[in-house]
Amino acid sequence: MLEQVLFPFLVRLCLVVLFPFSALHKLLFWREALEQARSSFMPAWTAPPMLMAAMALEVAAPVMILAGWHDRAAALVLALYCVVSALMYHRFWRCPDFWTPGPSRGRTEFWDFLKNFGLVGGLLLLAFGTQQMPMAALVRHPGASTAVYTPQGIAVPIAVAPAPSEKSHE
Repeated sequence: MLEQVLFPFLVRLCLVVLFPFSALHKLLFWREALEQARSSFMPAWTAPPMLMAAMALEVAAPVMILAGWHDRAAALVLALYCVVSALMYHRFWRCPDFWTPGPSRGRTEFWDFLKNFGLVGGLLLLAFGTQQMPMAALVRHPGASTAVYTPQGIAVPIAVAPAPSEKSHE
């Protein structure tokens, strides 16, 4: 139960937990969210519908991922959303204070940009799949790696010997 249900659920929860809170933040601080949405190259009239779509995605996709319902497609769409969001709203390269000592909006945007791409990586792993290693195999072989560069992209599982109580006595 722990290995097959709870652990994968907790991993997914950690990956998507911030999105519903982001939607709530947009709702509670609507004017600030609109201001940020209008700061991109898009026409100002697109800000309200874009914000509503973003909020819907930030709530629906995590629920789909946690429920395992079209989770790969939801992860792929959420990954694309993170890329677009990073490129449109965390343009650290446009901040003149990036290299200045002290507090810097440019460096704050840089870290937010990188965090978005960290999420992209996790979401793409979920979307394109990797084979979950059994916990017992991880404990026995903590230095083992997944075979992510195989032609089929499928990791070969590590054989795990059954626990002593599970062995059949002949």
